[in-house]
Amino acid sequence: MMFNRELLKGSTALILLQLLNERAMYGYELVKEMEKRSEYTLQVKEGTLYPALHKLEKQGYIEAFWEKPEKGPARKYYKLTKAGEKLLKEKTSEWALFSSMVNRVLGKS
Repeated sequence: MMFNRELLKGSTALILLQLLNERAMYGYELVKEMEKRSEYTLQVKEGTLYPALHKLEKQGYIEAFWEKPEKGPARKYYKLTKAGEKLLKEKTSEWALFSSMVNRVLGKS
């Protein structure tokens, strides 16, 4: 099942912040981790991922750094900042309240 793009748009930042809170990751790694954890129902395209990462970086919630693996080209990794950790807490709380409210309205509480 593919999700409506508008539904996904509102939760992309929360998902990215959560993954980067666990460890620094590069773009392709983030995509693969999202797919795996969603049992392959969440498939984020580069056209969605990189603008979201750049926006979070510009706002100071994540920061990028380059790392050269033993083999292959250098990769651009992203990691959470202190401001990002704070935003993650806020967005997680907001998501819990929002999803609970939607479930109540749908009679699923």
